[in-house]
Amino acid sequence: MIHKERILTASAIGEQPLRNKFAVAPMTRITASEEGYASKRQAEYYERFAKGGFGLVITEGIYTDQKYSQGYQFQPGLANVEQAHAWKAVVSCVHKNDSAIFAQLMHAGALSQGNRFSEHTAGPSAVMPKGEQLGFYYGKGNYPLPKAMTDEDIADVIEGFAKSAKRAIEISGFDGVEIHGANGYLLDQFLTDYTNLRTDRWGGDTKKRMQLSLEVIKEVSRAVGSFVPVGIRISQGKVNDYFHKWGGGEQDAEIIFGGLNDAGIDFIHVTEFEAWKPAFKETGPSLVALARKYAPKAKIIANGSLHELDKAHLILESDADIIAFGRGALANPDLPNLIVEQKPLREFDPAILGPIADIKDSELALIKTE
Repeated sequence: MIHKERILTASAIGEQPLRNKFAVAPMTRITASEEGYASKRQAEYYERFAKGGFGLVITEGIYTDQKYSQGYQFQPGLANVEQAHAWKAVVSCVHKNDSAIFAQLMHAGALSQGNRFSEHTAGPSAVMPKGEQLGFYYGKGNYPLPKAMTDEDIADVIEGFAKSAKRAIEISGFDGVEIHGANGYLLDQFLTDYTNLRTDRWGGDTKKRMQLSLEVIKEVSRAVGSFVPVGIRISQGKVNDYFHKWGGGEQDAEIIFGGLNDAGIDFIHVTEFEAWKPAFKETGPSLVALARKYAPKAKIIANGSLHELDKAHLILESDADIIAFGRGALANPDLPNLIVEQKPLREFDPAILGPIADIKDSELALIKTE
């Protein structure tokens, strides 16, 4: 059993205090309006986690512009003022229960399968994405072939992240921002060797392929100010290429995490399928451990099958500052409270995410929301 006193101890990211080391991982739930407005149902959904004791809630991926960023039908946005105002009710529900909430900003790029603003997709290069669209997000068949982004398109991406971050803080009232640089979406597409074939400043070796993420971090940080926590989510695997590994192994990890450390990032959210396992070989350090090694200035959030609480304990003792729960939080939106009260945890029911991964009545009924 996890050493509850340690994970329940207060923490902080930048200037933002957190009442414990429990976080809710970002999970796309496609329950916004068709226009991208956060809904009452979403407010109830996020409120459960705060009432259940989680110190930090990280939202699902929120699209950032009215061009190529939207990934899914009924995905929420922060691409305009009206969408930003719609998030205020969600933020208020979390705050009134003494938890912090960060907005995760996401550009789907070539993996977009439900963009109402564009008839085609765009990515770093005209490379057909692997795999098939996600059926539980209304997708069907192969991903379309994206167009290669122009310099103007890339400038729009950076501006979209920065302006959405500013709206998130100044209008919606979020406490911090997480930039989605993981799971095969746009920033990860620029980082990945086989999806980024560019020969300009945005392509080439790992350091050059990392440049767009660093530029986004710089502009987002400038937009929100030095007192607002800014972080990034990083992974090797992707929603369409689950077991991908960085070709350069630990050398790539040093370049990526070292670059984030030098950029002054407040936190790095590392997600792997099984976060405690070696990153590249049968033995060796985990990706979380490598983030800790090469980004010593940043707080490290670990995510990946850590609902097995003994493993969460081990990674918290060694390399991570905060543990983010996905499936564990869906099954147990009151996970911290259950641990305090020494009550048994519920098993995750895959039906929560099927056949469509929207928010279901059964979830909202798991704990009382009055």
